[in-house]
Amino acid sequence: MGDAIKGRGSTGYLPGRYEVSVSERIDDGWHHGRAENDEEIVEPLPRTQVREERARTIISRNQSPDIGFSQSINPYRGCEHGCSYCFARPSHAYLNLSPGLDFETKLSAKTNAAEQLRLELSKPGYRVSPIALGINTDAYQPIERKWRITRQLLEVLAETKHPVSLLTKNALIERDLDLLAPMARENLVHVAFSVTSLDNRLAAKLEPRASAPHRRIKAMRTLHEHGVPVGVMFAPVIPWVNDRELEAVLQAAREAGAGSAGYVLLRLPWEVAPLFRDWLQTHLPDRAEHVMSTIKQMRGGRDYDSTFGKRMSGEGAYAELLAHRFALARKRYGYPARDRWAGLDCGRFVPPRKPSPQAELF
Repeated sequence: MGDAIKGRGSTGYLPGRYEVSVSERIDDGWHHGRAENDEEIVEPLPRTQVREERARTIISRNQSPDIGFSQSINPYRGCEHGCSYCFARPSHAYLNLSPGLDFETKLSAKTNAAEQLRLELSKPGYRVSPIALGINTDAYQPIERKWRITRQLLEVLAETKHPVSLLTKNALIERDLDLLAPMARENLVHVAFSVTSLDNRLAAKLEPRASAPHRRIKAMRTLHEHGVPVGVMFAPVIPWVNDRELEAVLQAAREAGAGSAGYVLLRLPWEVAPLFRDWLQTHLPDRAEHVMSTIKQMRGGRDYDSTFGKRMSGEGAYAELLAHRFALARKRYGYPARDRWAGLDCGRFVPPRKPSPQAELF
């Protein structure tokens, strides 16, 4: 699609599958080379744009048998981290936006998220189960520093003593230790850090606006020292790109206090496949064909297989070897057999009181 763009994971505007018409940019030669003042013409870097969105519902529910949660909340649509492999990119196609560059530059902030959460938690029929916060897109992506929607949601969850799990690539989560530490003392929170590589150069290409790997490890250690249970997700595993780092990531995370670990094989649904192929050709052209060939071996000869039970781990010899390596690494570094997040306390929940026109008297 194009050349690498500094600070972005995509190189262009891949059209979504629902587009009625598609435009293509063509260089007609008039502005090629140098301008009249003999200065090089440089295309401006795409800037992040955020629009406000009023959510009609905020808790999403799923019944997928290979996902360890049934409820989730995504404060934002799109993600500024710009991970080249993000499985959520196709969701932007529903908004008539590109799963490519638009996904990481044209974002939506659900500004009424906390208000809506309070309403949904107060419904008489609400049944408590841990809420996974920031699964489709990272709840602590860079725009959270300004919009603070994730913090507002945590304030509601802390107030109602509702269990929550978080998965992030951003050290910004340290900001909310004043909420997370007290919740941890009541067994209401678990935080997992996604660490794809310990190599700063590779991470900068894979996840251009996420926190550097060493900062994620440092944030993990900080939360652990404050009593917040933490874990690590080595995700995604990309053959011949980062797969050799599995043991090193699990070791570094364990030394930083991680009590749980997991991994997910690279997923390439819909528009993610051509986007990732383009990323490979841009950054790792010498091994692009080998990478995709191995992925197809684990996906039944295709770029992706969405079958429950296979989509996270794949199948075949390589997938079996990966699972064996992961099991040995968990045992070697002393990870508990049972993940800590599975035991969050659902019995402390106190439904929020509905707003009264007479305000609170007692």
